[in-house]
Amino acid sequence: MIRKIFVISLLATAFPVVAQQVDKHLPWSVRMTESEMIRCPESWQLDFQPRLKWDYCHGLELQAMMDVYDAYGDEKIYRYAVAYADTMVQADGSILTYKPEEYNIDRLNPGKYLFRVYEQTKEERYKKAIDLLRGQLDTHPRNADGGFWHKQIYPNQVWLDGVYMGSTFYAEYAYRNNQPEDYADVVNQIRMAARHTYDPQTDLYKHATDISRTERWAHPQTGQSAHSWGRAMGWYTMAIVDALDFIPTRQEGRDSVLVILDHIASRLKEIQDPATGVWYQVLDRSGDLGNYLESTCTTMFVYSLFKAVRKGYLDPAYLEVAIKGYKGILDTFIQVDDQGVVSITNCCAVAGLGGKNYRSGDYEYYLSETVRDNDPKAVGPFIMASLEWENLQKLCPEIQ
Repeated sequence: MIRKIFVISLLATAFPVVAQQVDKHLPWSVRMTESEMIRCPESWQLDFQPRLKWDYCHGLELQAMMDVYDAYGDEKIYRYAVAYADTMVQADGSILTYKPEEYNIDRLNPGKYLFRVYEQTKEERYKKAIDLLRGQLDTHPRNADGGFWHKQIYPNQVWLDGVYMGSTFYAEYAYRNNQPEDYADVVNQIRMAARHTYDPQTDLYKHATDISRTERWAHPQTGQSAHSWGRAMGWYTMAIVDALDFIPTRQEGRDSVLVILDHIASRLKEIQDPATGVWYQVLDRSGDLGNYLESTCTTMFVYSLFKAVRKGYLDPAYLEVAIKGYKGILDTFIQVDDQGVVSITNCCAVAGLGGKNYRSGDYEYYLSETVRDNDPKAVGPFIMASLEWENLQKLCPEIQ
């Protein structure tokens, strides 16, 4: 196994990418997809990976590429996306580098992409892998109110990121496998996270909460982290709009999830940067000195707003916010080189709390993390937002 990963890494180094062109007349979703395929010739190389890794970023971006394939039917995109599953999932359904005993909820997110791969290929190993991932939730550690821990190494902690990683997979698995009893638990995960992270002073949701109130980053009374991080709320908003696809309309508690979504949308409208239409890295300090306009949260918000309006989860008036945000992405973050290769800038590479190299979660911390181009956490949602925009233009060609 180690030798296989080492050889793959050597091959990636030994054979550099040959410059290729991207047609500037193609839709943005296709242009970004093709640009990523140029930057990362093998799909396991996404997220700047030098070796094989079962990771949520791959799941996010490759699922978006499968959507592009569904919309435009390009076989090379399909082959590229499926290649990651073919590499990572073994004949018995085991997944390379995945360790269920770590109880890392991030590792469930690629399972949503596997639904699509299994649907297309009908290979039984993918169904086994999906069941393996779902099995993690049966024993995943929880707090007293049923909320999943973010990771085994982060006991009692609820992160907004984790709602996206676990609950959307959970909801889709319940739908595809006729397990309606699980919908109540999915709804509880969304409502629980809102209850624990809501800050009445800013009317926003904090990045995370330590229920035990023992972590250094946790407020001694609320357990909450110090700030509302843009991408954490982006993950959470996407979690809601994607999980709602599978939660039955008569499910108890679904209405309260819609109320949470409407509240988030109203606040996003209020704090949207009036000049550019995009959003800041630290939402509760929008416009403050040192804060910056950030692309991963912006693409997530725009995708969520577009989809929520299309699906009837939000009032159509929010379409104006989404369109302003999408045009802001193109004007503020998108760059195109001489070969037509598309890049997205101002991506916060990572932000967390606690850990070995301790992350305090204060304002300066969120501004200190690496900012880079073409992070998959912006690329994937940009592709998804672009598909929504392109579909909207087909249905309403008068909208430009």
